[in-house]
Amino acid sequence: MLRMSALTELLELLEREAAPVEFEGPLVGARAQGLSAEQLADLDDAKVVALRVRALLERRRRRELELSGLFDTASDLAGLRDLDGVLRAIVHRSRSLLGTDVAYLTLNDPETGDTYMRVTDGSISARFQRLRLPLGAGLGGLVAETGTPYATANYGEDERFRHLGDIDEGVREEGLVAILGVPLRLGARVIGVLFAANRSARPFAREEVALLVSLGAHAAVAIDTARLLAETQTALDELSAANAVIRAHSSSVERAAAAHDRMTSLVLRGGGVEDVAAAVTEVLGGALLVLDADGRRLTMVGEIAEPDSSAVAEALSASRAEGRAIRRISAGSPPLWYSAVVAGAENLGALVLRPERELADADQQILERAALVTALLLLFRRNVAEAEGRVRGELLDDLISRPDRDADALRARAKRLGLDLDAPHVIVVVGDDEAGTGPARQRSASWAATYAATRAGLAAARDGRIVLMLPGSDAGTAARAVAKELGRVVGRPVTAGSSGPASSPAALAAAYVEADRCVTALIALGRAGEGASTAELGFVGLLLGAVTAGGDRDVLRFLGGTIGPVVDYDARRGTALIHTLECYFGAGGSLARAAEQLHVHVNTVTQRLDRVGQLLGPDWQRPERALEVQLALRLHRLRTG
Repeated sequence: MLRMSALTELLELLEREAAPVEFEGPLVGARAQGLSAEQLADLDDAKVVALRVRALLERRRRRELELSGLFDTASDLAGLRDLDGVLRAIVHRSRSLLGTDVAYLTLNDPETGDTYMRVTDGSISARFQRLRLPLGAGLGGLVAETGTPYATANYGEDERFRHLGDIDEGVREEGLVAILGVPLRLGARVIGVLFAANRSARPFAREEVALLVSLGAHAAVAIDTARLLAETQTALDELSAANAVIRAHSSSVERAAAAHDRMTSLVLRGGGVEDVAAAVTEVLGGALLVLDADGRRLTMVGEIAEPDSSAVAEALSASRAEGRAIRRISAGSPPLWYSAVVAGAENLGALVLRPERELADADQQILERAALVTALLLLFRRNVAEAEGRVRGELLDDLISRPDRDADALRARAKRLGLDLDAPHVIVVVGDDEAGTGPARQRSASWAATYAATRAGLAAARDGRIVLMLPGSDAGTAARAVAKELGRVVGRPVTAGSSGPASSPAALAAAYVEADRCVTALIALGRAGEGASTAELGFVGLLLGAVTAGGDRDVLRFLGGTIGPVVDYDARRGTALIHTLECYFGAGGSLARAAEQLHVHVNTVTQRLDRVGQLLGPDWQRPERALEVQLALRLHRLRTG
């Protein structure tokens, strides 16, 4: 709480634009309150960040003031279409402000080394308007040469400067007596002179000199502006671009802060991946696709064509390696941004963004932060699902292993999970090999828990197999659905046996035993990769189930009386007569196809079948005997694995 108070104080200091030294206050207060060294270090880091933000804002404010001033100046210069018009306005303003009879402006001519009359206001003498003054001659020449303002109350009687006949004649013709001249300066260089003159004797006050000097400075700037307009415009363009970058950066920073606050709120409010995707597209625009670890779509906001899986894999590999979002362009498609969703070294999925505009650095960071939040949400969702799955799995395990211990307690536990054990359910068992080992088995179990939970059922791992209890009455359809969906997840065929419906704890336990026998029977019958119920296997399924249940003595006698001599012969001689029989019947009685499966010559198959005939009798291929032999072969395969 103390640390939050100090952070709030830092924000308040930023808000009121406090001096940098005031940012030490929260840290001093925190030390006085006895915060730990770690908390003080965090607060010191926050102070440093706050000072950086203050410096950034200060630089931005200064730049905006500079730009504002430059824009104002540029606005004035932009109106400079006629330099003579601007100079006439300045000369006229000089005459008006100083209240003189005449005002005029001369400019230095670098080619001839003298000054010439450029603009006059109030002049009536054509000769005067055409005067040229050598440097150092007359009052204007002296001002141009020395760069110093000069004033005279009576030009004709003033001996401080050199009089020339042409100049004096022009001045007399104009009738000028009192004259004030100030230099037009550009840095240390004088480019001309601005004059104010009266046709009667009068002194010029210091304030009038200062005012004319200011107007002369404006005149000099106007003249130089005409020459530098192109360079100024170029500088203006560069500064405008810089201002656009600053504004864009400021906007992106504000978007990043808003997105951060919104995603933090989503996590605290228990939002989901869909909410994060909506927030990202609202802030950045465009469309967003969220993929899981297997590249399957979790959610999509907006319209975006799902990219090729190889392109996704390459981009995500680069994103994980570089620890940032990656931009990719493919022919005929808009640019896409990829950000890996990872937790440590574990790949949880990906965010694929099709933005409406180019992303700034801060926008890229928004996408990366969204990937981090998505990872947190996926981990949280998985942990919750795993915890719930353990509870549901323990219930199913108790239900199928000890249903008679306390049926009412099982019903009560099921009710807390929203299940009614007295309603019709089917039991589905997935074979051992299909469940996989290690991570594959864990993945299959996780899928089964999710699959069952979304259908108001239960799932558990038992004796190396995966067991599901699903509501409904069609056991065969449920088995085929589980085989298909889990096969898609693990990437290989899955065998699933089922039984039911059952409507009580005891009946569900019995259904589990039958479903477990059913999946074993499917594998023994060569139907691995399929899904079926015990009812769909008929007599063969029941018979195979009886064998797997413990070895019925009648079945054992049946095996011995049907193919026992052949089994014994293979055991004594190390031959493969049983396997030859299986291939022969599997090939529909074709010697050639059987030989091809066995990778031997047809004559070899013939010789082996002759030996079988010697052991079983000459009628072993009659239809009724052949059926018994085939059934015995299935039973033998089941018993021996």
